[in-house]
Amino acid sequence: MNEPIPAAECAPPVDESAKLGRRALFGFILTFIAARTVVLLIMSHQMPNLYFFLNGTHVHHLNYGIFLLAAVGAYLLFGIRGGRDLRVAALAYGVAMALTFDEFGMWLHLGGSYWQRASVDAIIVVAALFGLIGFASAIRTFESRHVKASIAIFIALLVFAAVLYDASERIGKLAGPRLEALELSSSP
Repeated sequence: MNEPIPAAECAPPVDESAKLGRRALFGFILTFIAARTVVLLIMSHQMPNLYFFLNGTHVHHLNYGIFLLAAVGAYLLFGIRGGRDLRVAALAYGVAMALTFDEFGMWLHLGGSYWQRASVDAIIVVAALFGLIGFASAIRTFESRHVKASIAIFIALLVFAAVLYDASERIGKLAGPRLEALELSSSP
């Protein structure tokens, strides 16, 4: 009879998990930046319309992300060999998460604008989680000076987040209508 393999034996070591987390974070951030750049270039008519339309319906890139997530899941379940395969899967996972969460606001408000605040918030939360996974193993080696520096950085990040939130609200009120008009003008 085949005995099930304990989960601890299937999981990569902590150090390897951190490396995979950093690889996923890299793919995530790079894809988010590329996706937003391409959308802005298409909407401002500085690049040809590369959007995929199916019977007149724009297929958003969150759909590509969902399909890629399904493929990565199947790859991990049925085709994984180890080492390099895990690194490829981690990078593809980051790409898929960026494509999917870049349009998170559209999950909440179907038919809503691409420029929803919820999408940016979701990107920040997912990137922070990838960062935590990628760099948390270093926390075990913290000394008291590291803890003090981390607290100072955390306080600075909270202040920065408050300033960023306030600025984004103000910028959204100024630029939001223009971005939505740009989005509507690029529709077929």
